[in-house]
Amino acid sequence: MRKLIHSLALIILPIIVAWHGLSVTGAVALVALLLLWRWAISVSMVLSPPKVPELELETIAASHYAEKARWCMDRLGLEYQENTVAGIFGVLFTGRSVPKLTFRTGLVRSTIGNSPEILRYLWGRYGNELGDTAAFLEPTAERVELERLLDRYGACLQAWVYYHILDHRDVTMKAWGVSSPEVPAWQRALMPVLYPLFAAFLRKALQISDENYEEMVEKIETVLADVEFRLDDGRRSILGGDDTDYVDMTFASLTALWVQPEQFAAGRVPSARIDWANYPIQMGVDVERWNHQYPLAVALVERLYREERVSG
Repeated sequence: MRKLIHSLALIILPIIVAWHGLSVTGAVALVALLLLWRWAISVSMVLSPPKVPELELETIAASHYAEKARWCMDRLGLEYQENTVAGIFGVLFTGRSVPKLTFRTGLVRSTIGNSPEILRYLWGRYGNELGDTAAFLEPTAERVELERLLDRYGACLQAWVYYHILDHRDVTMKAWGVSSPEVPAWQRALMPVLYPLFAAFLRKALQISDENYEEMVEKIETVLADVEFRLDDGRRSILGGDDTDYVDMTFASLTALWVQPEQFAAGRVPSARIDWANYPIQMGVDVERWNHQYPLAVALVERLYREERVSG
């Protein structure tokens, strides 16, 4: 809050100067005052640091990448505060997407974005401290390589979803959290007003078109076919063996976009799930085809959510 007030003062400073017709000397004095104010904030942060959680995870309720980070933190048994936002605001106005992890180390608060980087931090921070409990996060070369492939699969799924739902305003805003009390009220209020801007931005940023849709579906099905092939020998983990690792959780989290398991987000964010009856017809056709063609991959996702998706 201290920094926010100071930032707002910086914004209105030119207005004050222009409104009152201040001289150069007066403007310089105002700048010096603001610099002194900023120094006082820095000192106050040391003498009286804000009482904030050690770990804060910023998410969109329905985000598959946020679920990936959330699930790994829950499995570690970490205590953290989840801040749900309408993430489209962050992308458009600050260039930052979710998930975003903020953590405290002494007097310093740092922020990491993107799910792979968050998982690498969690491994580095808790791998030694938690021992076997954190072993599922170990970034072996094989795991990291497959994670990169799966994250590209997740990006394709994101474009696939928006291709189908952007013309359906109510469905899209529900996915963003327009009816979710966890999302700040001012964001929920602005969402309907700014929807045309958001939709146009996403169409451009994700290159949404009929041609790209076909390409995205092909890439999605290539990954699903690979996972299906791997699971055909009876293994319980994509990379082999019976123990679940973060790669399995990544695949399950990303695929939850269209499988829609009841245990998504450990049931803490019920608004993240949308009844398939409200989705566009062609979207349902794709999902039905994937359920039929990739039963082992779907079964893995459903089993992991049913047996292992518990809150921390």
